[in-house]
Amino acid sequence: MIWGLVQVFAISPMGSGLPPASVGAHTHFGVLSILAVVTGFAIERTALTGTLRSVAVWGFIAGQWLLPATILMEMVAPPLLITAYLWGLLLTISMALVAWGTITAGGRGQGSTRTTPAD
Repeated sequence: MIWGLVQVFAISPMGSGLPPASVGAHTHFGVLSILAVVTGFAIERTALTGTLRSVAVWGFIAGQWLLPATILMEMVAPPLLITAYLWGLLLTISMALVAWGTITAGGRGQGSTRTTPAD
């Protein structure tokens, strides 16, 4: 939220303007934060346990925060931009594990899988 407010001020007539990388980082922070909430709910419905569950959770956490941070690092240390591939790979592996764990759960997830309409 704070990042977005700073950007709104920066693009206003009183602001100093934005470096292009900060706009991309803002987008990544927003989208990945929404995806983090969805993954947080989905991980409970998977059949993942032990190491696979740890890789799915911690790989996603690291990828979620380090990918946008790498985009910001482009302004300071451009050679570090290459690490974006590593963080993107972590996110891809984490999402694939959650998808695979959900597909193979077969109704073994926690809680009820039956939905009821609101009254």
